[in-house]
Amino acid sequence: MFKPVPFDDLSRRPRWQRPIVLLFVMALAMPVAFNGWSALLNNFVIEAASFDGADIGLLHTVREIPGFLAVGVIALIIFIREQMLGLISLALLGVATAMTAWFPSLGGILAITLLSSIGFHYYETVNQSLQLQWLSKERAPQILGWLMAAGSAATAIVYGLIVLLWEPLELTFNTVFMLTGGFTALVAAVAFFAFPQFEAPTPQVKKMVLRKRYWLYYALQFMSGARRQIFVVFAGFMMVEKFGFAVHEITALYLINLGINMAVAPLLGKAVGHFGERRVLIVEYAGLALVFGAYGGLYWFSWGFLMASILYVIDHVLFGLALALKTYFQKIADPADILPTAAVAFTINHIAAVFLPASLGLLWVASPPAVFVLAAMMAMISLGLSLLIPRHPEPGMETIFARGLPAPAE
Repeated sequence: MFKPVPFDDLSRRPRWQRPIVLLFVMALAMPVAFNGWSALLNNFVIEAASFDGADIGLLHTVREIPGFLAVGVIALIIFIREQMLGLISLALLGVATAMTAWFPSLGGILAITLLSSIGFHYYETVNQSLQLQWLSKERAPQILGWLMAAGSAATAIVYGLIVLLWEPLELTFNTVFMLTGGFTALVAAVAFFAFPQFEAPTPQVKKMVLRKRYWLYYALQFMSGARRQIFVVFAGFMMVEKFGFAVHEITALYLINLGINMAVAPLLGKAVGHFGERRVLIVEYAGLALVFGAYGGLYWFSWGFLMASILYVIDHVLFGLALALKTYFQKIADPADILPTAAVAFTINHIAAVFLPASLGLLWVASPPAVFVLAAMMAMISLGLSLLIPRHPEPGMETIFARGLPAPAE
């Protein structure tokens, strides 16, 4: 069971024991725990622990610390295979999510969130690495789009059940956390024993990798992390605090959002394959700048909850275009660099995440629109960086300033 299976021996395995099937299984399992937690989080912390903007900012700062320490994956893979580490991390996410409602205080919520976040961020680091190693450059954009759609489908089922059953069955926070977290942990355990250990085509470097020629990818990752925090932390919080969304109402919004993403995600993958990473990322960042500016308008012009809901859906669709950042790196990277660079990129992505939520939580208390104006400015910086991506990125052509020479050994 634990003997590695080389990719050239996969034809001897049943179709359901292929790497791409495992990627889909994990893509279906992770969002159940993570998004079940996310759907209830804002209502849970407000009702159970009377959180304000500063408290929610602190919570998300704590949640992002493991992402900042994602380089620890590099040390762990010296002793444990990537695939196994990914499944163990997935199980930790599920177990910690299941226990969330057992600690209804600021300290308790921070502690259990830290544990679930370790599982989530280490899983995501390994998962991104496995995707780029196991998928060919030609198929990666399309398959990544389908993986996004699969995750959206799993989340849609969770959200749909919450919307339909929250009030009729008088569900509690503990019940939902237990069911969603338990499901993810169970799937991780089954996948651990059901799938063989796959031997990737290229052995990965087991040390930290920082290469000058990846500088643009690092910069885009940093800006993505800073910008994402504002959406993750404050967009949903705004819906509850300003517009008074109840659990089933905010979950209904998430459900509508997911239905659209299920249909759109495969098209986003096709768009990346057809138009290229440069054009797709330009569209994403320009659109996000407009959306964040409009979020500020919700306060300045007293637009209603319908406009807020529409902006939230557009926001989420645009974020789906970020898969182009993955395929951009896949095209410029040395195949042996994928795992260590994924870990370094996660750390870079979370540098801002460690201090932004808490500091912006304080800014939120003084002026919520200012938080979204800052996010729009960040999107504009990302737009400027995206213009430096060449039309056809490859090793030696990482930016428009490169001269097409062979990638230097570093």
